[in-house]
Amino acid sequence: MESKKPIVKVQEEKQKGQEDQKSKVIEWEDYEQDLARLCSLTSALEETKRKKNIVEQKLHSLIQVEAQSLSRSNELDEMHEKLESRKLVMGNMSMHSKVVEEKVRKQEEQLSSEIRSLLVAGTALSAASKRMQDSNRALAGEKGYVHLKNLQKLLRLRQQYMVSQVSLLYPVKVVIGRAPEQELESFTSTIKSGVPSGSKPVDQGSLTISGLHLTVIPFTKMSFFTDKKEVQRSSTALGYVAHAVSLIASYLQVPLRYPLRLGGSRSYIRDYAPAIDHSMSSSDSNSINLTSSKPVEFPLFIEGQDSTRAAYAVFLLNKDLEQLLNFIGIKSLGPRHVLANLKELLRTILSSEYIEM
Repeated sequence: MESKKPIVKVQEEKQKGQEDQKSKVIEWEDYEQDLARLCSLTSALEETKRKKNIVEQKLHSLIQVEAQSLSRSNELDEMHEKLESRKLVMGNMSMHSKVVEEKVRKQEEQLSSEIRSLLVAGTALSAASKRMQDSNRALAGEKGYVHLKNLQKLLRLRQQYMVSQVSLLYPVKVVIGRAPEQELESFTSTIKSGVPSGSKPVDQGSLTISGLHLTVIPFTKMSFFTDKKEVQRSSTALGYVAHAVSLIASYLQVPLRYPLRLGGSRSYIRDYAPAIDHSMSSSDSNSINLTSSKPVEFPLFIEGQDSTRAAYAVFLLNKDLEQLLNFIGIKSLGPRHVLANLKELLRTILSSEYIEM
């Protein structure tokens, strides 16, 4: 313990000696100068601190401004990216709108054409409706359907009267006891009648027109010994039939398919498309085709004529009778029944049912 005490004392002495060395002795005359310098240094230090604070404040405000500008720059970058994406979307929408606009334009053109068509159709429909209303008013008026029916009845009554005069002029009557061989049979096999083979023949040998018969003998057995009076009577009967057919066709206003050239017992019938004989040569058929536009006349009499041509003329005359029968809704009795068809035609027209047809 005693050995440690001198060591502490030595150390204290050393410290005192150092303090004495550090402390400076200032004279009284220099004290004021040092004090003034110390005050100036203190004020300079204060000024420096004040400037330092000002600089710190400015730096802090600049840092805040820089931070704000940086954040705004980042916001501007984000807004720019959004703007670019929106521009891309707007470009796509613009392309789509152009496509839609083109489709709309085409649809407008189509719609306008359809509207024009509808306008034309509407105009036509209104005109047709107006015509229908006019027709309805005409039918419902004094000159309507009933008036037309009355006029038709008057016309048919007039036709009946005119045909009755023909019937009185050329009466077709039944005579009992006529020989079967004198009936008008079918003509030569070269004439196509078109009548079914199973049809029942009608006996017209007992029919006369103005007291004259149509017989088959002059058309099949014409020779030097043929009775000339029989030939003349057949030609006259055919002339009567031709005249009656011509009058009835004019009263009914029916243009005959095979026109007649009347001449009494020397009458003719015209065919604008005569049948061609298959036995003819090709040169002959070509010449007929070249001249087929002109009508060919066939005689309705046998004297001085080819019997085949006369038979064909009777066939065509019966075709005219068939045309008139079909016009009033009656079927023909066949190609070999000239007088029977004429009698049926007269009977139908003079009946009461003809007025209501």
